[in-house]
Amino acid sequence: DILFELSNSTNMWEQRIAIVTTLAFVRNRNFTTALTLAEKYLTHTHDLIHKATGWVLREIGKKNIDVLRHFLNTHALHMPRTTLRYAIEKMSQDERKHYMELGK
Repeated sequence: DILFELSNSTNMWEQRIAIVTTLAFVRNRNFTTALTLAEKYLTHTHDLIHKATGWVLREIGKKNIDVLRHFLNTHALHMPRTTLRYAIEKMSQDERKHYMELGK
């Protein structure tokens, strides 16, 4: 609940804390909160939120690439470029190219 309160804050740093804190859940293979916040932040205007969200998505991909692929297949078209680039950083060159083309 506290993470969703922080994510609803008008303070960008509190919003960033919310998404970065989900890394603790991701490390334990619990992706629900991270994916919910990542989806919420698809329309965020600040680059630091885009970077943090992409970082969390990339970490999800390290734990379960299929979960990341599903998220990207659903949202890559509408993701901020920075988020997308961070999220796909560890993927193969072919996959990175595929998702970057979707994001155009």
